[in-house]
Amino acid sequence: MIHAYDKLYLEKARTALARMLDFAVYDLHQELASFFDLFISTGVAQLFEQGDIHTLVGKSGVELAYEVLDRSGLAYQRVTPQYTIDRSEEYWTGWALAYYQWETALSFAEIVRCVPITDIQVMYNPYHEMDIRQFCDAMNDLMRKAKPETNLKLLRQQNGLSQKELAEISGVPLRTLQQYEQRQKNINKAQAEYLVLLSTALNCSVEQLIERI
Repeated sequence: MIHAYDKLYLEKARTALARMLDFAVYDLHQELASFFDLFISTGVAQLFEQGDIHTLVGKSGVELAYEVLDRSGLAYQRVTPQYTIDRSEEYWTGWALAYYQWETALSFAEIVRCVPITDIQVMYNPYHEMDIRQFCDAMNDLMRKAKPETNLKLLRQQNGLSQKELAEISGVPLRTLQQYEQRQKNINKAQAEYLVLLSTALNCSVEQLIERI
């Protein structure tokens, strides 16, 4: 599994994203989904998911929230952060989502395009009492339902090729292609030669063929 960044920074990243969402909702009175859209559109999410050290460990959640607002150009007033003993649903949402993004190396934009952040928030009950792996399994199921097609099939269709045509161009057996597209075989465990042949034929990187979930 290829993770988004070094595990060394994971716990700090989880805490920062969790606190950012909690602070944005309860102290800055931002709506959760709208603020997360700003997090993505301003480019802060991209820095976060790519493992930018200044973003992951150099800023607190409060500082991240302010950076999002600064980059957005929206007017706001700075406030004194309030710290509560109980963790909010928004805090857990950021904490769990940061782990899932690290685990899958998917972008935040792709994740919430398939599973909106408000739907993730609703998962607080019962998943906040479970192991994070159970949350990840549930997220994977939701992601597959929202995106049933494999990357290979989507890339093939974008290139206007049939399975037979791709097999002829790439040299990868037709039956093997069909098994990858139907998830009867795991393309992540494909021969390196096949991945290179397919990426060349589809004019994409090998990483684009890999299934993250």
